[in-house]
Amino acid sequence: MRENAWTRWPSREALSRAGDSSARRALAWTTRLVALGMLLWTTFTDDRLHAWGIATAAVGVLLCGAGAWAYFQTTLQHRLLPSVTLLGVLLGLALGAYALDLRDAAVVLWCGCAVAAMERLPLVAALPAAGAGLGAFASVNHGGWLTSVVTTGGIALAGYVLRLDAEARGSALQLLAQERAARAAEAESAALAERARIAREIHDVLAHSLSAQLVHLEAARLLIEGGADRDRILERVVAARGMAREGLAETRQALSALRGEMSPLEDFLSELVATADGAHLTVSGDRRNLPAQSSQAVRRVAQEALTNVRKHAPGAKVQIRLEYAEHQVTLDVRDSGGSPGELAGAGAGYGLLGMRERAELLGGSLEAGPGEEGFVVTLKVPV
Repeated sequence: MRENAWTRWPSREALSRAGDSSARRALAWTTRLVALGMLLWTTFTDDRLHAWGIATAAVGVLLCGAGAWAYFQTTLQHRLLPSVTLLGVLLGLALGAYALDLRDAAVVLWCGCAVAAMERLPLVAALPAAGAGLGAFASVNHGGWLTSVVTTGGIALAGYVLRLDAEARGSALQLLAQERAARAAEAESAALAERARIAREIHDVLAHSLSAQLVHLEAARLLIEGGADRDRILERVVAARGMAREGLAETRQALSALRGEMSPLEDFLSELVATADGAHLTVSGDRRNLPAQSSQAVRRVAQEALTNVRKHAPGAKVQIRLEYAEHQVTLDVRDSGGSPGELAGAGAGYGLLGMRERAELLGGSLEAGPGEEGFVVTLKVPV
């Protein structure tokens, strides 16, 4: 619901003068000191004042200072009744000064109260308060009705201009605070996203490496239980050790990728194919550098797909095709099929699910299922 302009207070940022430049602060204090100097000069240089009059005037000046400070605080807290009451006290003190024949001091107080009302109060209260102060000034002004109208109108306009200036400055401070909060939230969100990406990378590397080691270790266990000869068992153990070394190398590569030090995608796939029996790589399209996350997604899917071939179709031929298109890159991994291996049931089965989630986070897709001969995994990532 939109706030009523007549009952709306100037913002606390506007009333507190927070964010004022040094030049603006100097000008504001100069204006206050000039007004205070005029008030003191006109009060204590009047020859008609005697001892009791001077004492009364001094008390009045102190009351005016205390009232002005209290008015500043209550308006800052948006407390309407105390603010209006204090303004009424200041107007009453001006009337008392006029009764003591201190006309100039009374005029300064009346005009100052009018400006302060227009600047710091809601308009519904500012207009009557300013009208009371300027009306009192006009009633004692002997310069003619035209001079009174022009003077009072100029003073009211000056107060309203100060109000608009303060509100504009307060709005700028609020926008600045909102922008800082938005930047902080954006930085925090980016940090959380980066942490999630790092966790995903490390998880995928370890999941692939440990899963591959599990394949060979489980095979070694089955061979031992079946009474196989020493050479076959040793072959599986050596293969598991090799996978552990590969996992360590992949972990280092993932850390390098997180630092932006990533090897070309084609070189990585070529090395991956070289370590897999019966695998062949085909690359088509205009080769180009991919974003880090897209490149990592292709690498991880290729690794997971080859691991699944070792588990579910050992000895099968594998065709890996990497295609660069204008707006996306496609990785297609097809195996020729075969009899399920002894370790077809090993693992939790979350590898391709994690790869699909990774692809969807990038706005891509991953499809996995039976093909004409064996199993087909197709990854599409926008670039």
